[in-house]
Amino acid sequence: MTRTIALVGHPVAHSISPAFQQAALDALKIDARYEAWDTPAAELQSVMERLRSRDVLGANVTVPHKVAVMRLIDQPDSLVEFVGAVNTIVNRDGRLHATNTDVTGILNALAEVEVDLAGANVVILGAGGAARAVVVAMRRAGAARGTVANRTAGRAEELVPLGGADLDVWTCPLDLESERLRVAVTAARLIVQTTSLGMRHGPDEGATPIPARMMRQGQLAFDLVYTPERTPFLEAAASGGAQTLGGLAMLVHQGAASFRLWTGQEPPLATMFEAARAALDGGR
Repeated sequence: MTRTIALVGHPVAHSISPAFQQAALDALKIDARYEAWDTPAAELQSVMERLRSRDVLGANVTVPHKVAVMRLIDQPDSLVEFVGAVNTIVNRDGRLHATNTDVTGILNALAEVEVDLAGANVVILGAGGAARAVVVAMRRAGAARGTVANRTAGRAEELVPLGGADLDVWTCPLDLESERLRVAVTAARLIVQTTSLGMRHGPDEGATPIPARMMRQGQLAFDLVYTPERTPFLEAAASGGAQTLGGLAMLVHQGAASFRLWTGQEPPLATMFEAARAALDGGR
């Protein structure tokens, strides 16, 4: 029986996850198909029930459902309960177990550029499910302060407790007129862009949350958006002199961690990266 792994989100047509996950399944000769299931909010509950089918191994969950699925799963692990967002579901005999491999993906991507975050200041742009994972990752990396900048102050405040006693989490408006934002960005070693701004085929594909003039040498700008590979945020950061890191590494590393949970096998990382880059090139 051919099994299914789903990508649940809306929209999902732009995603390259099916390309690199299927390449990994094929490389290991696993009889499974990785499919993109475009899921508007009104259909989320029925899709979650579909994941319980015996031919389904599990799913990835992407925007805008990472938080909403919390109420529809059976067994969240401790990381999901702490982060408050799901990106991976494993179907175990009809029960949906959930975790968050975004934290691992973020840390493994940053490890590739050998950035030392011990005692560092970090700015996180946005306050959605991905931003929650970034806060937890920064806590694990030993950062000293994380400033969450978001247009809606209340959503940013929800991330403050995630820092615990280890990471001092502040908030400020994601507003270019904000002095608090300017000071936080100036002091940051790392700036992480977690919003959908700049995403190809998105509503604001030409936009960046902060301009080149706010960034400088000695900083790392990390965009979780991976399509296009060079987003407007990364272009602005490079113009300002900052080092840049695209979202592709994080995407593949979180996907590899999910693959390990669904299949019980070690993911072929080189194959996944090759397929992911080919899919990006094909989408240009």
